[in-house]
Amino acid sequence: MNNLAFAGTDGIIILSVYAIVMLAIGYLSGRGDKQLHDSLSGYYLAGKNLGFVALFFTLYATQYSGNTIVGYAPSAYRIGFSWLQSVSFMTIIIGGYLLFAPRLYVVSKKRNFVTPTDWISYRFQSKPVTLLSIFLMLWGLGNYLLEQLVAIGHAVAGMTGGTIPYQIAVIAFVLVMLTYEWMGGMKAVAFTDVMQGGVMMVGIVVFLIGGLYLAGGDFSDVTRQIAEAEPIKTAVPAWDVSVNWLSMLLLVGLGASIYPHAVQRVYSAKSERTLKKSFARMAWMPPITTGLVFLVGIIGIVLFPGLEKGASEQLVGMMANEIAAINSFYYWIMIMFFGGIVAAIVSTADSVLLSFSSMLSNDVYGKFINPSATEHRKVVVGKIGGILVIMLLLWIAWNPPGTLYEIFVLKFELLVQVFPAFVLGLYWKRLNAKAVFWGMFAGALLAGILTIAGYKTVYGVHGGVIGLALNFVICITGSFLTSSTVPNHEKLEEDMNELEAKA
Repeated sequence: MNNLAFAGTDGIIILSVYAIVMLAIGYLSGRGDKQLHDSLSGYYLAGKNLGFVALFFTLYATQYSGNTIVGYAPSAYRIGFSWLQSVSFMTIIIGGYLLFAPRLYVVSKKRNFVTPTDWISYRFQSKPVTLLSIFLMLWGLGNYLLEQLVAIGHAVAGMTGGTIPYQIAVIAFVLVMLTYEWMGGMKAVAFTDVMQGGVMMVGIVVFLIGGLYLAGGDFSDVTRQIAEAEPIKTAVPAWDVSVNWLSMLLLVGLGASIYPHAVQRVYSAKSERTLKKSFARMAWMPPITTGLVFLVGIIGIVLFPGLEKGASEQLVGMMANEIAAINSFYYWIMIMFFGGIVAAIVSTADSVLLSFSSMLSNDVYGKFINPSATEHRKVVVGKIGGILVIMLLLWIAWNPPGTLYEIFVLKFELLVQVFPAFVLGLYWKRLNAKAVFWGMFAGALLAGILTIAGYKTVYGVHGGVIGLALNFVICITGSFLTSSTVPNHEKLEEDMNELEAKA
């Protein structure tokens, strides 16, 4: 998103306004709430009292970052119509949520869960399973947070025409993020999500209209031009591309649905009805958001033909320059839209950081280092731990590894290995802790080896999906060969029976 020629000083003004608004939201969210910083549930889950509007937009921001626009449009540009898969895997994520969210909500409300691994610990009563799931989830969160930091730097530098350099941009907005998150916790995160979600929805529609206008106003003509100039981008996908598509559906659909910060949104809902209503609205978002971004990338093929991979990463900024030049209306819409993209990236980063710090404080510190710590002390430890993590990731972000899309894929290879333990455990009483541990371990090890060895895919199938298949086999086979952990756990037996009766 570099080289936004239309921005410059106006971009600095808009970004400053967004920063001030986010800080104000953080202050107002925490003002007068004495329990906010003394309670894990209050700070990390907004007191489990998020209503429909806040819950919907915070779920929306969890699934769609500003990076959805900055990173996905270039992917559509390079791949062509096969990138329609992005709409599919975003839809599958909703299906993944619905597999477990309503059931998990019932148990979490009853047992007062704070983090995703509270469920893992409660379900399997096994330190090895809990520790391994903590590691895999923190790995996923760390990668996701790194992705957002890289995107913040590029976005702000582009918005200001390079006036604010990449490194300064990252540090400035990280400080803004840490400040309002410290003041308001999950409440501040959720309400900033409402602001940036509305801007994103309006902005992407105007962006697409402007892009289509520049391309001649006829999408069928756009398709014809692409078919003539680069027929491979409109052709029926080859077999390996189709296999890769299915692999991405599984990898992203299952992996993203168990993002720790997504799971904590489930815990935060005011009621089960509010949760289901929010997911019902979320089902419409993939075509409205990712689908429109896909069309932007396709239009870009006609507007800027022949871009190499590195240059194509700047596609959104290049198109924005042309759209802003149409007239003053588009100019100011682009300014506000790109400011909204920066706010969206920051808003996604704050969700990830909040979840990361909650797991450090509640899972690592509270369960294994100092189980007798007060909730206030755990919150403080989480805040400090979050700052240390940010410092480490900032050091990495100075020289970001690969394109944004490559960073995006990396985190799912290991995170998705938690899926069988997390979701299968809600439905199958016989699922055994030993089988779960060795399934997760073997799946993560295989996925890691394939990734390190350079085999991102094997015949189009991602290493994480291959590891997940092995994981499922070990979980299921091992559970049949050993006894269930449920019979000796009266509370869990009661909860599992209650869920079955409700179903």
